[in-house]
Amino acid sequence: MQKEKIKILYIDDEIENLLGFKASFRFRYDIFTASNSTEALSILEQNPQISIIISDQRMPEKSGVEIFEEVFIAFPLPVRILMTGFSDVEAVIEAINRGHVFRYVKKPWDEEDIILAIEEAYKYYITNSLLSIKNDELKRAYSELDKFSYSVVHDLRGPIMSIRGAIELLNSEDDIEAIRSMLFLISVSAQKLDEFIDSIHEHYKINRGDLTIEKIDFIKLIEDLKSVYSVSTIVNNIKFIAHLDEPYEFRSDLMSLRLILNNLLSNAFKYQNKSNLNKWVELNIVVEKDKVRITVKDNGIGINENYLNQIFNMFYRATSEEFGSGFGLYNVKEVLKKIDGEINVKSKLDEGTEFEVIIPSKK
Repeated sequence: MQKEKIKILYIDDEIENLLGFKASFRFRYDIFTASNSTEALSILEQNPQISIIISDQRMPEKSGVEIFEEVFIAFPLPVRILMTGFSDVEAVIEAINRGHVFRYVKKPWDEEDIILAIEEAYKYYITNSLLSIKNDELKRAYSELDKFSYSVVHDLRGPIMSIRGAIELLNSEDDIEAIRSMLFLISVSAQKLDEFIDSIHEHYKINRGDLTIEKIDFIKLIEDLKSVYSVSTIVNNIKFIAHLDEPYEFRSDLMSLRLILNNLLSNAFKYQNKSNLNKWVELNIVVEKDKVRITVKDNGIGINENYLNQIFNMFYRATSEEFGSGFGLYNVKEVLKKIDGEINVKSKLDEGTEFEVIIPSKK
């Protein structure tokens, strides 16, 4: 496999220098040339993979250092190398101290010096790029931690306060019906706590767990799901319909599929219109040659179209009608990333919601 060439932008106001540089290094590197800062910025916008910028210091409109300062604002990652004569050494030292230049090469330049400078600059670019990626990941982690801290306080304190309040009322209550009502409130609050803890557990299991690829028995999986939701179908009078079309074998991680289906079906059963006398949830699984297509539909309360692009964010809830941790759909999205799947959603208020999941089969 051929190694990808390092992409370099060379800036010089003299056309013969641009042609000469490109002729000298075109076989070793992928060379782009510009005669001023405007051209340079345009090339960088069109070629974000450029990792090294080399510029002559002495140019009529702007010096090489000034061009680097301008470029740095929009493109901080490419490493900068300055070409300069002996008389400009003081300007180069100042530029290095200000952080705009990785190193400089004296003019007239030697081909071996240029190659050595480029190779060192590229190593620095790779290291700096990785650090930038890690820094972005760290920022996201801190952001999630802040949201997590808020959610723990909010979602755990509410049910706990409800339980404590109900217990206080029970201490002074003699009426059996009132006691039963208080016990029901305690049971609901305990269930909320349990669901929240399960969601947190799922979230960290996703991030740390390894995949186990195996042949998926969809018949058994559907039977298990029907058993899980059998109480909901009876108590809440919801019809659960499941269809399977399986002409091909499908291989994936069973735990991931269970998590995806449990979250989608749980929402479908939870967010029903209680006044609707004909409530239903439908699961369709179609196994194609190299993938499975799963849809979960319901005729529940639906989701406002303005919120559809936010429902997969951590802790986001599109409705306050039912309790939710804000983890469920976020977990689904994270699992799908691990198994290279995708998810689409369509919904209308008071009409229902449809999720479509597409997952490729693994070898």
